[in-house]
Amino acid sequence: MPSGAHDGEARPKPRLLPAAPPELTQGRLKRLGEGLGKVVYASEHWVVKRERSPSEIVALIVLWKMLRKLERLLPGRWGKRLVARPARQIRVLRLLTQAAMAVVPKSVWYTTHVREAWRLYHRRNVRGEALARIHLAGTSLVPERVSFPPTRVRISGWPGWLIVSEATERVETTLYQRLVELARAGRYDEVERWLERLLELRQAGWRRGLFSMDAHLKNFGVIGDRIVLLDTGGLTNRWREIEGRLAYEDVVAQPHVQLGLAPILAKRPDIARRFDARWKSIVNLEMVRRYWPASSGTEQATA
Repeated sequence: MPSGAHDGEARPKPRLLPAAPPELTQGRLKRLGEGLGKVVYASEHWVVKRERSPSEIVALIVLWKMLRKLERLLPGRWGKRLVARPARQIRVLRLLTQAAMAVVPKSVWYTTHVREAWRLYHRRNVRGEALARIHLAGTSLVPERVSFPPTRVRISGWPGWLIVSEATERVETTLYQRLVELARAGRYDEVERWLERLLELRQAGWRRGLFSMDAHLKNFGVIGDRIVLLDTGGLTNRWREIEGRLAYEDVVAQPHVQLGLAPILAKRPDIARRFDARWKSIVNLEMVRRYWPASSGTEQATA
C-alpha cells in the first residue's frame, strides 16, 4: 500500500493542552475558507472554525437555490460564472439574502425544498461529526485535533474575534488543488498516485464501518503524503443510505466527471479511463460489504 493511506493506523488520541497553541493568539487569524455550516480561520499550522447561525445557513440554501435557477436561464458561461463567484461576492449576496429574509414573509422563501434541505444538512452534519469523533479521532484519516481552555482569538473580518476551545491541524491544500497543480506541471504520474490514495482512503473508512456520501475532491486535504477527510458531514454508517448511494454510483458512466476531474484529466483521457475503471471496480456494493467490519454488521448499520 502506498504511504499516503496508512489504512487508518492508530495515532495518539486528541491532545488536551494546558493552553491554546501560541500562534493562535499572537496575531490575527486569516479567513481560510467557508462551507455551508462553518467559516474557517487559520494560523500557520492550526485552523479554528466559527459555526454559522441557522439563519445564515438557510440564507445560503436560498441563495444557492436562486443561483442554480439563474445558471440554467443564462446562456453559455454566464451561468457557470454566476455560480462560481468568488467567496467575497457570495458573502455579500448571502448578507443581502439574509436581510431580505428578515422582512419578507416566510411563506415566500421558506419553501418545502428549503426546509428539507436545512433538515437534511443539520441531521447529516451532527451525525457525521459524531461518527468521526467516535471512529476516526486519533487516526491518520483525519487531521489531528487538540483541545484547550476557552481562548479569545482575533480573526479577519466580522466579528473580529472568537472564543475557541479546539483547533485542527492545518492541511497543506485540498486534494483538488493538489491535482490541479500537478496537472498544470504535467506530472500526471503523481496525479494517478494521488487518485489511488483516495481510493485507499475510502477503503480504510469502510474497514471502520464508515461510508462518505460526499466524496468530492474539495472535501479532502493533503498533509505530507497522506489524504485526510476534511468535511465529516457526509459520513454515515446506515446501510440503507449506503445502498442508495451505491445504486447511484452504478449508473454513473464516468466517475471522474462526477468528481470534478474532467478539466484536470482533459489532456490525459487514458488516465481518466483507467481511473473510471478502477473506481467502478472498488466503489460498489460487493466491495463495500467485503471491507465492512463483521462486528458492525449490515443490520446494525441500518439502526
